[in-house]
Amino acid sequence: MADAIGLGAGPVLIFPGGMPRALDYLRRCRREGVAVIGASSLAYDIASEQYPSWLRLPYIHEAGFNAALRQAIRDYGIGGIYTPNPVIWNHLQGVLGNLAPDVTLVNASPVEELMAGYRATRIDSREMLAHPLALAVSRTPQPAIAEIAVAALLRHAETVPGMCSHEKTRALHDVARHTVAGDIVEIGSWWGKSACILADLARLYGIGRLLCVDPWSNAHLVQHDEHGLVDKGSALMDAEEALTVFEMNLLPFGANLVNYLRMPSIDGAKHYRDQHSVTSAAFGTTSYEGRIAILHIDGNHAYAAVKADIAAWTAFVADGGWIILDDYTWPFGDGPHRAGDEFLAEYRGRIECAFVMGGALFLRLY
Repeated sequence: MADAIGLGAGPVLIFPGGMPRALDYLRRCRREGVAVIGASSLAYDIASEQYPSWLRLPYIHEAGFNAALRQAIRDYGIGGIYTPNPVIWNHLQGVLGNLAPDVTLVNASPVEELMAGYRATRIDSREMLAHPLALAVSRTPQPAIAEIAVAALLRHAETVPGMCSHEKTRALHDVARHTVAGDIVEIGSWWGKSACILADLARLYGIGRLLCVDPWSNAHLVQHDEHGLVDKGSALMDAEEALTVFEMNLLPFGANLVNYLRMPSIDGAKHYRDQHSVTSAAFGTTSYEGRIAILHIDGNHAYAAVKADIAAWTAFVADGGWIILDDYTWPFGDGPHRAGDEFLAEYRGRIECAFVMGGALFLRLY
């Protein structure tokens, strides 16, 4: 753990130990074998039960705080202090040099830590809007949304686990501006990172509703990648937990915008063809148009699976709609690349625009 390495044998004091970020830090310490002591100024803090050792310190504005902290450092041999509270951090930054010169704050300013991600996304949003993609399509794009809305989209996406680079997100944003109205369908959602981005874009640009199709099954994760590395990693994942995480990430968008089918892609295509509504316990019932504005294929990457996904869903894509084939450039196998190249060759006369960005192949159909 970078911010606890080099502290020697002394434990880290986590104060106040009950704040959410303090508990996150406690879990990190446990994973990496770093000794900790929790502390609080409350007469009783329920978080004390999670710590191996616990002590009570006065509030920092009380006259006895510095002396009590000095004594605790001596009694427990404390080597460093972690605090997520900006007021406490500022106070300790000012007094530790005299109070306990050998003890350091193991984290940077909590305000700086909290704001760093927001500041970075503001920069990324300005860059994205300043350099839109010059897409060779006949459709006039919608005006770009406000910078703060792009920043919010990027920031929210960063809180969701998964793999969707800023480069791909930038392409998704510009594709959303250049598409027709209709449903957005994602094949393979897992934790929901790209689904959150697509749902946000659907809302911001008034495209339509998002349907996610994923079996959330460990058996369907097996992709027979060239060296077996992906399959070994996938075997460690919990499909039931992944679905729960997906629901937590997408529920804020509501049933009027998002729903899912927990089934293989081919079965999902049959449902989509025969019924224009989807019902789930988490999202209720959502109605769909039956024509796709954006099809995002990110399911099983084995060649046969990608081919089957393309074959099952392409007919629903509207003229002026997009097909996005994720991991067209993929270091672990060539399934998406082979299937994508064959699609390019077969549908050459219907493809208005094609480009690769963020590892994905983007195609706009006439």
